[in-house]
Amino acid sequence: MTHPEVLQKLRSIPSYSQELGLDLTKPEDRFKWFIASILFAKRISADIAKSTFRKFIEANLTSPKAIVDAGWDRLVQVLDAGGYVRYDFSTASNLLAICTKLLNQYGDIDAIHEYARDGDDLERRLLEFKGVGPTAVNIFLRELRGVWEKANPSISQFSIEAAKRLALPDSYVPEVESQLVRIYLEYCKKRRCEACPVTAHCKHG
Repeated sequence: MTHPEVLQKLRSIPSYSQELGLDLTKPEDRFKWFIASILFAKRISADIAKSTFRKFIEANLTSPKAIVDAGWDRLVQVLDAGGYVRYDFSTASNLLAICTKLLNQYGDIDAIHEYARDGDDLERRLLEFKGVGPTAVNIFLRELRGVWEKANPSISQFSIEAAKRLALPDSYVPEVESQLVRIYLEYCKKRRCEACPVTAHCKHG
């Protein structure tokens, strides 16, 4: 049996979508999370990805049509304002291609799930979007477990590593995967054990 305090602590840590103020039971927020997942997937800090996503919210670029209508120059401006300068040009191009395909082929983000035969087909359809790779798909789908029936991506290695450090049984990992990923990226990887909220339960703490 795992220490109940570990799970309690992990459940109290907000996932990235929660930190961004998104309610993934709402279709409009699922699209916003798709955009955020694409931003998080690049080799860039989580803080910059969060800052850039918030710039999209401020600019009302929160739907596929709004992003297509904004055009490439405007997208670059918003990306730069959030500090996403390293990938601004390519990300602006990818977002335009993604939203154009989404509108033309599916209409909205939920239709991808509706058309998918199963979890594997869901991931395949997402990977067909330009610039959406396995990392973005995993980030996107792991927080949609329990919302989309077919959302069941492979467990992230980051969460597996964090779970091992906490002696957390595999059966609990899917429930708190997003929180475990945050623990690994923000504390384990940076060796910030003294600041980690679950350090008292960690074998490496």
